[in-house]
Amino acid sequence: MSENKKLRVGILETGRPPEELGGKFGDYPEMVRNWLAPLEAEFTSYAVLDGELPDDPSSCDLWIITGSKFAVYEDHAWIAPLETFIRSVRDAGRKMVGICFGHQIIAQALGGTVRKSDKGWGLGVIEYGTEDWPEELGEKPESIAIQSYHQDQIESLPEGAKRIGSSDFCENAAVWYPGFALTVQGHPEFTPPYLSVLMDIRRGTILSDEDVEKGKRNLKKKAKPETLADLIRDKLEKI
Repeated sequence: MSENKKLRVGILETGRPPEELGGKFGDYPEMVRNWLAPLEAEFTSYAVLDGELPDDPSSCDLWIITGSKFAVYEDHAWIAPLETFIRSVRDAGRKMVGICFGHQIIAQALGGTVRKSDKGWGLGVIEYGTEDWPEELGEKPESIAIQSYHQDQIESLPEGAKRIGSSDFCENAAVWYPGFALTVQGHPEFTPPYLSVLMDIRRGTILSDEDVEKGKRNLKKKAKPETLADLIRDKLEKI
C-alpha cells in the first residue's frame, strides 16, 4: 500500500454478542477494529447474518470474517452465499482473515470439514504451538496465545492449506492459505472482561459449572492478540 492510501478492510459480521449484555462491550465489528488498530485502516462492516454481502470482492484489500453463535454446517440462508463470496475473494486475489466461525467457514468453503468436537469446550486463554510456522510469514512466534470460546473444530483441512498453530485440544488451531488467508480458531478480538461475562451468562445453559470454572482459570493466563495483529500488518502481502 502507498503511504497516501489506507488499507481498506471489510468486516463480514456473522454473529452478535448476546442481547443480555446490552451493547456494553460493543459489537463484533467494533471488537475487530480495536484489535486491528495497528493497521490504521479504513473499516467497512457488512451484516452478513442479515443477508448483506458486498457486491465486489475487490472493493477491500482485506476481508475479516467474525465469530458467530451459529455453526458453519447449520442450514442458514446466508451460509452458501458467504461461501461463494469467500471463493470469489480468493479468485480476485484479495486477502482474508477468519476468526473462529470465520476460521471454520473458510475451510468449509474450500473443501475442508468442520465438526462439533467430542473434546468439549475450549474456553479462556489457550496457547497454540507454532512448530509448523512457515518461513514466508517471518520470524516464528514462541506461541499464539489468545482468548477462545468454541466447541466446533476443523476436522480436515482443504487442499493446499497449511497448519501453523496447534494444540492437543485443537489440532488445526491456526491455518495459512498461501496467497489468500490466515485463520484462527480463537478470538484475538475478545477482551478478558467480555469473555468472563459471556461465560457467566452461558453457565447452566450451554456451559456447565465445570466448563466455566476451567475457562475462568484459563483467563488468568496472558493473552497476546497483538501477535496476530502485528503479523497481519507486517506480512499482509505474504498471507
